[in-house]
Amino acid sequence: MTRETSEQVVARNPTAGRDFYFVDTVEAGIVLRGSEVKSIRDRRVHLKNSFARIDEGRVILHNLEISPYPQAGPFAEEPKRPRRLLLHRIQIERLAGELACGGLTLVPTRLYFKGSLVKVELALAKGKRAFDKREVVRRREADREIARALKRSHQR
Repeated sequence: MTRETSEQVVARNPTAGRDFYFVDTVEAGIVLRGSEVKSIRDRRVHLKNSFARIDEGRVILHNLEISPYPQAGPFAEEPKRPRRLLLHRIQIERLAGELACGGLTLVPTRLYFKGSLVKVELALAKGKRAFDKREVVRRREADREIARALKRSHQR
């Protein structure tokens, strides 16, 4: 029996692809409280500058900003509180082993609904240096110039 679930992307991390090389990705559930799911459905969430750490065998997501739901009143949760991510113990141990080697970090790349559940895609990432970023910009500009030249040659 197959369960068809559609993915509805709610938020993407705009700086993750620019600042990091992705080594591996993993899907994790997220523990939410109260009206946070309603705020996420309203797309009142920001992944920029967020990161994950492994503390005492648990994966914790830091700096994920979920704006308070307006109708929650005094029961609204703190927008940038640390949130626990749900992974299997074997996955956590594998990630902890790779993070222990050094030079890698856990970065959330996107937040989405899978069916009715909120999921986070975490990337095991290595930071880019300034010259790496400049090289990417140079390559992109060169590709644009090539595309323009090809377009001009086909118009003639």
